[in-house]
Parts: sequence; structure tokens; C-alpha cells
Amino acid sequence: RCGGLLVRVPPLPAAGCKVSLWDSDEPIPRTDLLQGVSGAHGILCLLSDRIDAEVINAAGPNLKVISTLSVGFDHLAVGEIKKRGVRVGYTPDVLTDATAELTVALLLATARRIPEGVEEVKNGGWSSWKPLWLCGYGLSGSTVGVIGLGRIGLAIARRLKPFGVKRLLYSGRTSKPQAAEVDGEFASLDRLVSESDFVVVSCSLTPETQGLCDKALFSKMKKTAVFVNTSRGAVVNQEDLHEALSSGRIAAAGLDVTTPEPLPTDHPLLKLKNCVILPHIGSATYSTRGIMAELCANNLLAGLTGSAMPSELAL
Repeated sequence: RCGGLLVRVPPLPAAGCKVSLWDSDEPIPRTDLLQGVSGAHGILCLLSDRIDAEVINAAGPNLKVISTLSVGFDHLAVGEIKKRGVRVGYTPDVLTDATAELTVALLLATARRIPEGVEEVKNGGWSSWKPLWLCGYGLSGSTVGVIGLGRIGLAIARRLKPFGVKRLLYSGRTSKPQAAEVDGEFASLDRLVSESDFVVVSCSLTPETQGLCDKALFSKMKKTAVFVNTSRGAVVNQEDLHEALSSGRIAAAGLDVTTPEPLPTDHPLLKLKNCVILPHIGSATYSTRGIMAELCANNLLAGLTGSAMPSELAL
């Protein structure tokens, strides 16, 4: 049988799978997860499900495949999975455009102080036109730095160029041939953050990038710089970010990802007017989520039958 943790995935029952389903949008409780995967040949999970050695052991020797409805896989114990010879499917590419669109929207909303403006209209703060009231920062003639020019980073850069961005810097392990498409210039991280008016984080979460954006990094940024993160929350040291924002070390920040998720409603970052936080909705379009679900199910079926997956993670 296959253990399914996603609501309504039609291909699975149609393929003759017996599905054990957690029928709720809320994350499955740990005890229910451990019970539900017992004896499963396959697990279909979300990024909110921590699939570690305990879960893999609970599933037992029948487990052949884990299919995650995400492009990120830091919620999977990859080392343990590899040791057991279990295949992993994921959903890259299909959420690239949606995430890139949301990143641009978040950058503009943060830089142009759109949430502040909406609030002022609602609370009566809009009295008359004022020369410098709610002034923000524009993209025209600016330098944008992208930390991690992978699929999503490149898609973000493509969308930003028509706004009149003057220079596009990017950092990573190596230079990328595809950067020529957006006139991207490979730069060290130090140079990128010191020269950029907008710093966009779109790298994967790895041991090297965990806590990458910290006090040292923020101290090198321009005081007028806007920081945007739509990758993973753990790439940013949130205490250091709060200090940078509250002290005026940087101008503003926009986050679609945090640590933890959801962010507690009393978190200090939520008290800052120059910090815009969204609830991890980078891929949240109806079409994208539908395509992700279908790909996730097809990855699972391929893993169960021993055939080639549409999108298999190389372990």
C-alpha cells in the first residue's frame, strides 16, 4: 500500500493504491504520522512533515519511495533515506514562475511601503499629500544582488530587468553561464551586499547557507538597502535582522519564509513597520499547486513501480 499525506490526489486510487490519508490542511500530528506510515511502500509528504529516521523506521522495510510536495528537501533526513535505498521525488521547476512572481511582488511591496500605505488609509492617517510621506525606493537605475542564481533566482532576475535595473550581481559557488541572459555579473558575497540596493535571497538551505544572512552581512549592506528572502527562513539570523532593521542599519526587509513557521504573533519582527512578512505563499497559485500535486503523485507511482520519476532527487 502507499501512505498518502495529501488531500485529493486522484491518480493514486486510480492506480490501485490503498491510500492512508490525513484529510486536513493542518499538519499531521507526529503520533498519527508514525502510525500512518507503518508498513507503507510510499510516503507522500509536505514540507511541514519532518521525515526523519524515526518516520523511516516506523514505515519499515517495505518503504520504496518518498515524494514531497516541494522543491526544498531540508525536512527530509536525506542521509538516512539514502542509507536505506529509498528513492525521493520532489517538485522543482513547476513552482519557479509563481515563486519568482511573488518575490518581485514582495520586493515592490516592501520597497514602496505598500502595506504601510494601506494601513494609513484604513486608520485615518492619510490627511493630505506630503512631499516625503511614505517615500520608498525604486528599481530604476538600481543594483540588485541575487544570492543563489538557480532556477528561481534566474526567474526573479528576468522579471526585475524590465524595471530598469542598471546592474545585476549574483553570488554562489561558481559563475553561471545562464547569467548572461540577464547581464548578471558574478561577485563575491561581500561585494554583492555592499554594492546592492536590493538583496534577494534565493539559495537552497544547506549547512553552508544556514544562518548565512547575519549581523556581519547586514553590517556590510547600504543603509538604504532592501533585503528580501523567499528561500528558507533558516538562511537568515532573525535576531540579527531585527537589530539591523530597528537600528536603521538597513532600510527594510520582506520575508515569505521565517523560523519558525508560523511566526508567533508576538515576534519582534512583526512590530516593525519596515518589515513585511508573508505566510510562505511563494508557490500559492491554483495552477501551480495543482501541477505540483499531480507531479508529486506521479513521482510516487514511478517510485512504487520502479520506473523513472518525472522529478527524482539525486541522493
